[in-house]
Amino acid sequence: MADIVKTIEALKKGEFVTPKRLAEVLECQKEQQLEYLFTTADQVRKNHHGKVVKIRAIIEFSNHCRCSCWYCGMYAGQKGLQRYRMKAEELVSACQQVWQAGYQTVVLQSGEDLYYTKEMIGEIVKQVKTTTGLAITLSLGERPFEDYAYWKLQGADRYLIKHETCNEPMYNRYHPHSSFQERIRCQNDLRLLGYELGSGFMVGLPGQTNEMLAEDILFLKRQRVSMAGIGPYICHPNTRLRGSTDGSAELTLKALALARLALPRANLPSTTALNVKGGMRNALHLGANVIMQKATPFQYRNLYDIYPGRESAEISLKTQLNHLKEQLCGMGFTGV
Repeated sequence: MADIVKTIEALKKGEFVTPKRLAEVLECQKEQQLEYLFTTADQVRKNHHGKVVKIRAIIEFSNHCRCSCWYCGMYAGQKGLQRYRMKAEELVSACQQVWQAGYQTVVLQSGEDLYYTKEMIGEIVKQVKTTTGLAITLSLGERPFEDYAYWKLQGADRYLIKHETCNEPMYNRYHPHSSFQERIRCQNDLRLLGYELGSGFMVGLPGQTNEMLAEDILFLKRQRVSMAGIGPYICHPNTRLRGSTDGSAELTLKALALARLALPRANLPSTTALNVKGGMRNALHLGANVIMQKATPFQYRNLYDIYPGRESAEISLKTQLNHLKEQLCGMGFTGV
């Protein structure tokens, strides 16, 4: 108990902690020690974020992708997926509907689809910004510095590009179209340009160890991220990793709690993957302070098939938002 508590307290105070010590916390199964971890993480969240849970609307506007990620159901070689692209005016209209429903932030996400040029995305961002005032997060993958700079000039506020795993050999194996060094180049460019940088990683990738997970948590701190999405790996049956075991929701919650201690001011979502595993309520009580809510037009939602289990009921955006706020209120939070 004493060693685990010392590690938790050291991380909370911003002191140096080795990956081995963090891995010991991740491996811990003792109820009293885990309760201390989760209670401490929850208190750090309360100290920096109070009762507020930030609600983000996410629009997934294209499932075309140039990438060959081993774990993703939308990888470039996937022949059994119906592909779609939203037109620029359709996407702008969807963002305006998000704003009218009462959301304050929209996340525009797609596969790495180079059909959307620097200029196309820039014009979309500009129109959304001038007609709604929404905070805009982009999640479009790896692009040149010039693209990121142009989008920032047009009004983009944040950029989400997860590192997935900071174990370089594992990253390069699972992402044969790119490299770990290229991914980090993108993150460094975005931070240099003044974006609020979002990163994150998967828990339970085949071959991953707890010490690798510990490295991921410490990597987020070194990258000075403003947001980090941490979710369990969910096996897709039509990928190279088909048949592998899903990541553990319990281990994900431990990693999330440790991330809150390492990143007291960062925005940490209860990720969609964790919600699929039933972890939202727990996540919000041990460090998470953000919820991502799908606002993709219904005809496209099930086609954005990165992993199974993401279906949602067909209700209006306003009703969806109000239901979530009521749910959060019942849990002692205020959704904004």
